[in-house]
Amino acid sequence: MIIAFDGPAGSGKSTVARMVAESLGYTYVNSGNLYRAMTLRVLDRGIAPGALAEVTSCAREAQIDYQGGRLFLDGRDTEDLLHSARVDALVAQISAIPELRTIVNEHVCRIADDLDAVVEGRDMTTVVFPEAQVKFFLDASPEARARRRFAQGVSGASLEEITANIEMRDAIDRSKSVGSLRIADDAVYLDSSHLTLQDVYEKVYAKILHLRELYGR
Repeated sequence: MIIAFDGPAGSGKSTVARMVAESLGYTYVNSGNLYRAMTLRVLDRGIAPGALAEVTSCAREAQIDYQGGRLFLDGRDTEDLLHSARVDALVAQISAIPELRTIVNEHVCRIADDLDAVVEGRDMTTVVFPEAQVKFFLDASPEARARRRFAQGVSGASLEEITANIEMRDAIDRSKSVGSLRIADDAVYLDSSHLTLQDVYEKVYAKILHLRELYGR
């Protein structure tokens, strides 16, 4: 069974998806971290984001693996580098490149192949796994999402800067020519602006248990 989550940055989908995967014993795949890993690789190699051929080539050469729930890029644990301010500032632009989205989607499908998996990102329910048996779209206001990201203390940016980055990323994500952020017709929509992540998890988990009964899983 594939359980797919979509939603904007900071909506809580990563945390909730991971909690669901741990509860069910499913494989957890965070597509957003794959885009961040590609962005980190581009930055580390000094490639200009506008150099599309070089960016695409850099992404194709990347080796992505998960070990112990942590992302390894080219054999190196990069999990703690993926939400740095420099990656935050560029990831939306990099992830908007259609060829790169194809590369990341291939990685996601490879990882989730023949597995019970929880996958999350921006276009998991609409493009990558449109056949997923269970789909969720988690949303929240830009202000609520910025406060959550700021509280994590991993960015190094101010609350105002984080809010501006989130609003910029929302605009880019919703206007992408391929894989734009949108709500699948058959997705369960949840606004988490005024909910705790535990509240969201409980609502999501209850829905999943109900749907698993319907599918006999």
